[in-house]
Amino acid sequence: MRTLICGSMAFDTIMVFHDHFKNHILPEQIHILNVAFLVPDMRREYGGCAGNIAYNMKLLGGEPVIMATVGDDFAPYAERLKTLGLDASLIHRVANTFTAQAFITTDLADNQITAFHPGAMNSSHQNKVALADGIKLGIVSPDGRQGMIDHARQFAEAGIPFIFDPGQGLPMFNGEELLDFIRQAEYLTCNDYEAKLLQERTGRTLEQLAKQVRALVVTLGGDGSRIYADGQVHDIPTAKASAVVDPTGCGDAYRAGLMTGMHKGMDWPTCGRLAGLLGAIKIAERGGQNHRFTWDEIADRFKAEYGYSL
Repeated sequence: MRTLICGSMAFDTIMVFHDHFKNHILPEQIHILNVAFLVPDMRREYGGCAGNIAYNMKLLGGEPVIMATVGDDFAPYAERLKTLGLDASLIHRVANTFTAQAFITTDLADNQITAFHPGAMNSSHQNKVALADGIKLGIVSPDGRQGMIDHARQFAEAGIPFIFDPGQGLPMFNGEELLDFIRQAEYLTCNDYEAKLLQERTGRTLEQLAKQVRALVVTLGGDGSRIYADGQVHDIPTAKASAVVDPTGCGDAYRAGLMTGMHKGMDWPTCGRLAGLLGAIKIAERGGQNHRFTWDEIADRFKAEYGYSL
């Protein structure tokens, strides 16, 4: 179950605005937007797509290998990875840079406004997929632009199946570049907003894009997810969350569950349900890496949620 996770490692500064953005942004004045949000709650969390995905996969008993570039300030995160038993051998430090930093403001409707400093992430192309041994599955998640391009090509050249997960990195690429990623990938994942942008940029419908990969997965937030695979469309129901506290990292948790199901040979509806369950568990906790579970706990909750066993 060795999985190469290519993506960002980041520190997340998360702030909560105790109102709704829509009440303070005037659509007719958007051309002169100048707003400030009072955020009484603020905390710093360990995050980044690669870090979050690997964290969840490790809890599920997987063997994630993180490939990322980080800065001079990474020492506390490195110590955390060591404590968690996560493989950090392919994390490369870039001198005189900061580790990527996300500054996230969330409102009471779980809408988010994010400012992101890439820092060392811009040097992610210095890492090579060939440095990893025994990899059965990979993922190219949001990272430096050239790193995402290079790692997709390297996975394809090595014959290693991988997921293309453009996420927040999607705006960096034009339509032809996105189609090139999709041609190389075996799988494609995105959320509903990213799916609309993907269609707009490529000029292809989701049904057309789905024909180019083994599976296209679209997450729909509180409405579950949809998986296009084998000529079928599987509508995956949402799992019940014990509380809705913080959406940060839910997509990463979903991807970890999805890949774990794929490793275990589960069918697509089951993969999607396992993935959705992880998202529901994550959203009940603050930050991307503060929730806890064991495989047995997941199995019990899965049966209670969906009526059949993993």
